[in-house]
Amino acid sequence: MKRISKFLVIRKRTLALILAAVAIAGVAIYLVVKNWPEPEAEIPIVQVTPVVQEDVEIYGEYVGRVRAQQFVEVHARVEGYLENMLFEEGTYVEKGQTLFVINRGQYKAKADRAKAQLQKDEAQEQQAKRQLERIRPLYEQNAASRLDLDNAVAAYETAKAAVEMSKADLSQAELELGYTTVTSPLSGHISERHVDVGTLVGPGNKSLLATIVKSDTVLVDFSMTSLDYLNSKERNVEIGQQDTTRSWQPNVTVTLADNTIYPYKGLVDFAEPQVDPHTGTFSVRAELPNPSRELLPGQFTKVKLLLDVRENATVVPAKAIIMEKGGAYIYVLRQRDSTVEKRFIELGPEFENNVVVERGLEPGELIVDEGYHKLSAGAKVRVSEGTK
Repeated sequence: MKRISKFLVIRKRTLALILAAVAIAGVAIYLVVKNWPEPEAEIPIVQVTPVVQEDVEIYGEYVGRVRAQQFVEVHARVEGYLENMLFEEGTYVEKGQTLFVINRGQYKAKADRAKAQLQKDEAQEQQAKRQLERIRPLYEQNAASRLDLDNAVAAYETAKAAVEMSKADLSQAELELGYTTVTSPLSGHISERHVDVGTLVGPGNKSLLATIVKSDTVLVDFSMTSLDYLNSKERNVEIGQQDTTRSWQPNVTVTLADNTIYPYKGLVDFAEPQVDPHTGTFSVRAELPNPSRELLPGQFTKVKLLLDVRENATVVPAKAIIMEKGGAYIYVLRQRDSTVEKRFIELGPEFENNVVVERGLEPGELIVDEGYHKLSAGAKVRVSEGTK
């Protein structure tokens, strides 16, 4: 019995010692953990780029349609049978070149008849003039009556009027005779013929003979939105008008069907003075040289129009801009303490991969363009090597 009691006492003392040792160890661990230095927060690495100023060209892109500078239909102006065609279809013809010949027999006869009538009337005029010259001195000598003089004057005036009428008839007949030879009204490329030789042509029949296109200079028509118009007015740019006070003009670049750039640029020379209420757009026209006939009338093409040139504009990469409900902002690096500032900015037009900043930044400031996703205002950052 004594042994059992002694064993229990020893056991209690051992348990107490163990508990005391555990307590001491716990206190020691607590003190160590409490005084252990906290790990430093990792500083994010960012890439920065300086804010620059440069001249920025602002473009608009549209779908345009090419048309000839001049497109003329060649019509027969007198009636007759088509006798001859003096050109090859699809070739270049010169202004004044003879294209068609219409049977001229009846018009030659009409002209000859008018000429003969004129000669007859001129002869009668001369006779009436001589008669008046004989009557007048007789009247002055009281050898002829007033009635004789009045008749002589009236005959002479009638004969003069008949001569003038005959001259007009002859001019008309010669004009119609000239219309039997159909010439080109301008230099350009001619289409295929619309009638065959031997066809009766003229006002009461088929009058359209061919068409001629002047395409060494072409016009490109495209439509701009009313917003484009308002933006240009805000910058004092009048679309369709040349301004000699500017160092640039609204020029047009055309992209061909194979996505190559047409080598010649054109200038906008006309803008419709009103907006189409159905489409909200207004028509604009540009003129381009076309010496090699690469641009064909009726062809659709891409049009790139220089709308504005912003001189010394503040420019930043588009990827550095962050958008939120309150607007657009950007992180600006404070070099004195390597922290970032959240700066709200006013955006201008975009071009390529950059954006014009109207307000909020100064040239030379460093902005974060990569690594800003985990940043907050006032955060300390480390700049990636080689980006400052």
